[in-house]
Amino acid sequence: MKKPIAILAAACLGLASMPSAFAAAICTDDYPTSVRADYVFACMKVNGDTRDSLDRCSCSIDVIASLLPYDKYVSGETVASMNQSSGMIGQMFKATLLAKQQLIDLRRAQAEAEVRCF
Repeated sequence: MKKPIAILAAACLGLASMPSAFAAAICTDDYPTSVRADYVFACMKVNGDTRDSLDRCSCSIDVIASLLPYDKYVSGETVASMNQSSGMIGQMFKATLLAKQQLIDLRRAQAEAEVRCF
C-alpha cells in the first residue's frame, strides 16, 4: 500500500504537465484544515446537515481552494464581513478598489463552486 505522501506527490507530478492554475493550487494546498472544516460546517448548516450536503460542501471548498489562493480567500472573506459593517470604517473600506476586486474574486470562485458541486 502506497503512503499518502507518495500518492500526492505522484498526482502533483502528473498534474504538473497541465498548464493551469488549477494544477498548481491542488499541489500547494495552502488552506488550513480548520478553515476548510469551518467552511464545510457553515455550508452544511445552510444546506440541511445531510450526508449529501457534506459531499457538496466539501466539493465546494475544494473548488474554491483550486481557484483562489488562501491569502486571496482570507482577503475576500474579510471584505465580505466588512461589507456588513455600517460604521465609518466599514464605509471607507468598501469604497476601495482593492476591496471590491477581492470580493469579486471570492464571489467568482464561490459561483464556480456552486455550479460544479450543487
